[in-house]
Amino acid sequence: MRVFVTGATGFVGSAVVQELINAGHQVLGLARSDAGAKSLTAAGAKVHRGDLEDLESLRSGAAMSDGVIHTAFIHDFSKFKANCEIDRHAIEALGAALAGSDRPLIVTSGTGLLTPGRLATEDTAPPPVSAAIPRVSEQTALAVASRGVRVAVVRLPPSVHGDGDHGFVPMLIGIAREKGASVYAGAGLNRWPAVHRLDAAHLYRLVLEKGSAGARYHAVADAGVPFRDIAGVIGRRLNVPVVSKTSEEAADHFGWFAHFAAIDNSASSERTRELLGWQPKQPGLIPDLDRPRYFEA
Repeated sequence: MRVFVTGATGFVGSAVVQELINAGHQVLGLARSDAGAKSLTAAGAKVHRGDLEDLESLRSGAAMSDGVIHTAFIHDFSKFKANCEIDRHAIEALGAALAGSDRPLIVTSGTGLLTPGRLATEDTAPPPVSAAIPRVSEQTALAVASRGVRVAVVRLPPSVHGDGDHGFVPMLIGIAREKGASVYAGAGLNRWPAVHRLDAAHLYRLVLEKGSAGARYHAVADAGVPFRDIAGVIGRRLNVPVVSKTSEEAADHFGWFAHFAAIDNSASSERTRELLGWQPKQPGLIPDLDRPRYFEA
């Protein structure tokens, strides 16, 4: 297949590109910069210039492809609502180019806002859109599907890890290094689901090749890693104290990151594994984190 990938130079998207090429697919990758275009060419992909706000570039990229994998999202939490709207318009544009065909559109969402404190499954519906939860990826995908697009959703957990990670775990390491302590709230039993980027990339390919229209799939290898365990590895590797604080003290310690540090979001991928035969093979979050590479300053 000729597959159009948005976010093709990103942490997850670049792994998806390599996974697809290794499996014999052709990749058309969205690139907004010369550096991005160069990296895609080096990976063996074709380059399609544009970005998430250039809707015509999205439509044309989708129109010339046999399927689309949408991994791009602007991860600037200071403008989260605006970025959610950009994502909505992007999904609508991609869907418009695929309407009435059987070409798949795979949309990325997350597990992080599902059923706090309870196990989330593929059947768990996304939370209603609100001022506090403005992300509309799944709702937009559903609307696009109603116009005759073969849509599936891949939900990523809060921690997608592996070499090159610049997400939540490196942020925790930075906070611990800056403040001289690795902190968790209370007993530290709130849980983060996780997946290695290469395992996630493999799932995207399986969904492209074998996924069902309207289905939701969970790219979850670790169902829920206790936050205390993550803090413990960070403290040991940095040689700083591992400290329990009250919720209020932890909120002060983590600042803007406090919401994410407090997430209790266990998630299952049992149905995804049954339906697609997906079996994560890469190291889990704790053994992957417990390496010098994560702690190189």
